[in-house]
Amino acid sequence: MKDLTKGNTLRLILGFAFPLAVGNIFQIFYSLVDTRIVGSFLGENALAAVGSTSSLNNMIIGFLMGMTNGFAIITARYFGAKDEKGLRKSAAAAFSMGIVISVFFTVISVLGLRPILEALHTPEELTEQAYQYFRIILLGMTGAMLYNVCAGLFRAVGDSMTPLLFLIASTGVNIGLDLLFVCVFQMGVEGAAIATVISQILSFLGCFIYMQKRYSMLHFGREDLRPDRELMKEMLTIGISMGFMNSLINIGSVVLQRAINSLNDAAYIVAHTAARKITEIFMLPFGVFGGAMATFCGQNLGAGRADRIRKGLKEVIVISWVWCALTVLLSYTVVPGLVKLITATEQEQIIDTASLYMQMDTILYFVTAVICILRNAMQGIGDSVTPIISSFLELLCKFLVAVFLTPYWGYWAIIWSEPISWVIMIIPLLINAYRNPVLHKGKNLAGT
Repeated sequence: MKDLTKGNTLRLILGFAFPLAVGNIFQIFYSLVDTRIVGSFLGENALAAVGSTSSLNNMIIGFLMGMTNGFAIITARYFGAKDEKGLRKSAAAAFSMGIVISVFFTVISVLGLRPILEALHTPEELTEQAYQYFRIILLGMTGAMLYNVCAGLFRAVGDSMTPLLFLIASTGVNIGLDLLFVCVFQMGVEGAAIATVISQILSFLGCFIYMQKRYSMLHFGREDLRPDRELMKEMLTIGISMGFMNSLINIGSVVLQRAINSLNDAAYIVAHTAARKITEIFMLPFGVFGGAMATFCGQNLGAGRADRIRKGLKEVIVISWVWCALTVLLSYTVVPGLVKLITATEQEQIIDTASLYMQMDTILYFVTAVICILRNAMQGIGDSVTPIISSFLELLCKFLVAVFLTPYWGYWAIIWSEPISWVIMIIPLLINAYRNPVLHKGKNLAGT
């Protein structure tokens, strides 16, 4: 448990962010191992089938994760204000709403999966494996959601280490089950999906049991489970906003995936899958600092410390820009080797295409770093509208590229879609950051 409202801002943010970073590294590591296992033992078609659903998976799971992060912001405010009753009621509401929402999404997405795969122009030879894999992932969605509810509550009270430890254990279980189901039992892509679902459920159970034993302030009873309409409305407002923000980002990726699938070349799908895996590594600090700032801003807003919010925001942006410069160098040196390592391929077309994607996109990473950090900070201080507007602009840009440019420019249009959208979507964030009295010292509470 950590109070982020007192002490050196940068030291606190870095200390809180470090477990988040390690956790993300383990998630990416598992994803890379999963990709390698599928590519090595099941072949490039199986890898392309799994990759063809990755954007859709990110869209749905991203929405649910965004919701749990939004719920946790409210809990963080209660923690900053030292309101234990509010802490318990918000924790109870997070679990109850998490179950209802994830079950709803599971039913809807499973029933509509085949039409969705067709709408994404998934190549016919990949459709059945893509369906088998993703159906199982969707059926395990509630386990993933509840783990993220627990992780969000831990982070809300300043504990970012506990979710990390359970995530590390989950990653180890996941890899072990992957090897067992895919290599030993030869269950194909379904085995990889089952391994993921089992590890997520075990991770949730471990987190929940530990929370009950360790954090009495998060214990909730029958009284706390009684619906509080005002609290649930507030949590849903921020939760849906953050979920919608994530889903808009990922809907754009789904649109682009549809355009890539329409190129009807498995090499492009595999190359893009590898490039996105590397992108996850390179963009990891942006998401980590963004997540840390959401909690940091939530706690400090509850404590009335706008000065600390502004100081922390400036410090993490400067650090993230140093990383941006390094990624440009890495994109021209180590990326080709990473593509080979991830995909187990020797095809020059796949290696060159994925490398080109990274070399072009990293040039404007300094823009997306600010976007990630500002969006989360704004959610943390209660601005749920501006991040959605920004994310909608990203979706619009990707849609226009996919529909109008990909048929003429091919994969080059995919490469440039994100840098173009970053430049456009940062505009409303910068404008409202200047206008916001919490983020801009020169503005009073009326924003004048």
